[in-house]
Amino acid sequence: MAEYFHSVRLIASRCQGCVNCIKRCPTEAIRIRGGKAQITEARCIDCGECIRRCPNHAKTAVTDCLADLKNYKYNIALPAPSLYAQFGLEIPIESILCGLLNIGFDEVFEVAQGAEIVALAVHRYLQRGDIKRPAISSACPAVVRLIQVKYPELIDHLVPVDAPVEVAARVVRTERGPELGLAPEEIGTWFITPCPAKMTAVRQPLGTEKSNISGALAIAQVYSFLLKTLPVNPDVDANDKCGRRASWLGIGWACAGGETVAAKVDNALVVHEIHNVSDVLDQVALGKLAGVDYIEGLACAGGCIGGPLTVENRFVAEHRMKQRLKLMQQEDGKNGKQPRQSFDEAELGGAERRAIEPRPILRLDEDIFKAMYKVEVMETMLKKLPGLDCGSCGSPNCKALAEDIAQGTASETDCVFKLRERVRDLAKEMVDLAEKLPPSLDKENGE
Repeated sequence: MAEYFHSVRLIASRCQGCVNCIKRCPTEAIRIRGGKAQITEARCIDCGECIRRCPNHAKTAVTDCLADLKNYKYNIALPAPSLYAQFGLEIPIESILCGLLNIGFDEVFEVAQGAEIVALAVHRYLQRGDIKRPAISSACPAVVRLIQVKYPELIDHLVPVDAPVEVAARVVRTERGPELGLAPEEIGTWFITPCPAKMTAVRQPLGTEKSNISGALAIAQVYSFLLKTLPVNPDVDANDKCGRRASWLGIGWACAGGETVAAKVDNALVVHEIHNVSDVLDQVALGKLAGVDYIEGLACAGGCIGGPLTVENRFVAEHRMKQRLKLMQQEDGKNGKQPRQSFDEAELGGAERRAIEPRPILRLDEDIFKAMYKVEVMETMLKKLPGLDCGSCGSPNCKALAEDIAQGTASETDCVFKLRERVRDLAKEMVDLAEKLPPSLDKENGE
């Protein structure tokens, strides 16, 4: 059985057994059993939707911490562009980057620089005539895992290019190693992440054998430290280590549609929020979107600025980022600053890349005959169930309960309606049985 690492975890002591999480999980990875939620590892894609929905905060994301920096001789922060949206326009990006130096990092390298490289690679890839269309962005690891689990037939549609953070980590590690005289494993590269899926991608990389990222720290985790150390005026002497180098196009990846703009894709479909993404992928699987060249899919509403590990309201963050991008675009125009125009194949990984394997969840059994029998059980049971999809049974819907019954992990009476029917039938049987009992001896004797 395959082993999985998941950033999303359950805090059982906080779980009240409500059905909020099971109703919102896009892969039906959660069940309520024994009054507590249970996460099926093979189905979970670490999108963080359950973290957002749980009213009792029983779901959390496991990430690294600042104390882990001591394990490396030189540490480089890789801030996601969405980090900038957590702060108002009065705080320049240079101050945010210098703040990262103040909390313990030796250098800062913007993930937006990796985004500019990926945008160029995507633009070139879409010029090919031998690819499956629509091509699907591989930048969001939750969407890639959704395809692995729920739409394995669409894996060939994924653009074979690493996510921007992986490219950024590879570039800076390759450059700094020789300069500092350090081996790659002595250089820590730390992603400041807006979502748990990125943490999972570090431990179990997609499309590569080993990640160039040492670890991931949640934006929510470093935010309070940054607030205490943000310089009002960034140190000019530290500019080489914390100055903004990425253009507004690279930083624009924080919002939905930013990737498409940076990659200069005209015939593109932009979809965000994991359930909307799933709906669109349903149409791709049915062959309805063959006329679209590219799909930019993002698990979080609004894009990475809406990640569950951010601190700011998504709409406020989106407004801030769009205002910041507008000012940056004007500034870049005045200064003649251009986004990156070319890239080296080695920056994309080249030989390091490997095929993304499917993780289909609908396989009922390895034995084909047992699987066919379970399908029959499912179909029979589904006809018996009420079809209300209320979730009271602990499964997200009636079809999922039928599957659980076929797999032996649930019973028909887990359905409250079937249980009520059973209790009613038992009561009727008791009444019928009582009527058939012989009269008591007392009555026979006239007493």
